[in-house]
Amino acid sequence: MNTADYKGLFVFIQQVDKKISSVSYELVSEGRLLADELGYQVTAVLLGHGVTELSSRLAKYGADRVIVVDDPALETYQTEPYTRALTEVVLAKKPDIVLFGATAIGRDLAPRVSGRVETGLTADCTKLRIDYADPKDTSSDRILHMTRPAFGGNIMATILCPNHRPQMATVRPGVMQRTAVDNPKEAEIEAFPVAGLDESINIDILEIVKKTSAKMDIQDAKILVSGGRGIGAPENFKVLEELANALGGTISSSRANVDAGWIEKDRQVGQTGKTVRPDMYIACGISGAIQHLAGMEESEIIVAINKDPSAPIFEVADYGVVGDCMKVVPRLTEELKKLAAEKVN
Repeated sequence: MNTADYKGLFVFIQQVDKKISSVSYELVSEGRLLADELGYQVTAVLLGHGVTELSSRLAKYGADRVIVVDDPALETYQTEPYTRALTEVVLAKKPDIVLFGATAIGRDLAPRVSGRVETGLTADCTKLRIDYADPKDTSSDRILHMTRPAFGGNIMATILCPNHRPQMATVRPGVMQRTAVDNPKEAEIEAFPVAGLDESINIDILEIVKKTSAKMDIQDAKILVSGGRGIGAPENFKVLEELANALGGTISSSRANVDAGWIEKDRQVGQTGKTVRPDMYIACGISGAIQHLAGMEESEIIVAINKDPSAPIFEVADYGVVGDCMKVVPRLTEELKKLAAEKVN
């Protein structure tokens, strides 16, 4: 394969019910930084039906061009028509790099596209950078270095794809910074028809049932009260929840409590959970293992409550309280409720 024939950085834009997923904006922003290093354009690839009007929003985050595949067969996500449509785009345009969000859709779509275009895929990346294929040889090609957790999050592996194109990766939501571009230019929109997509439909969708959660997604929360092994028992999450409610936030957890069955997987913060960037992260009874820090260290303010004064969590905390979190948290909640009552009166 002549890798020099492949140019440009493409981002698959995930949209559901004509609403672009947040991770797609994050990837366009990150793609802008990577593309600038390589002198590439950023191309957003938007699949769906009646979605062309969404294109203008992507320029705000750095997209130079938007390729739109608009077809009734793409109204609702289905594996086969989406795979075929995106494969046709990749084969025709020959991008050097293609990025996907590591969502349910992205994890389903990306490996199928990579298989059909006969290239590799690095899944669940937490870091992307451009560097030489051989960092010791500055005459070697500059390629994408894709970093992801491996062996249960115990090591970080950097993976290269030097001999095949495009270089493809799925990236975990919340990892990359979503940043608007100053004075964005209007993106060029290109319609890319793919004939016979309806023939690719191999399932009938009888009903779409949307599950609504009573709790907000931890990646959307401005304030998180997070529990570690130090909270002592699953019922103690109720204590943390009272504090979260008083602050207008929600609860999250370290991996240990999820593995113990104390709380749902979607509450997990860390390399093998979700990456969060709240305005305030209150770590209760969390020691601060590197796998957990990787998922929350970009929080605006970090408050640590731990009875072990040498816990690593204090090294990244803006404020620290040495003490039993099950004694500190109820008193903090009580004081917050008093302040709220005084404001009302």
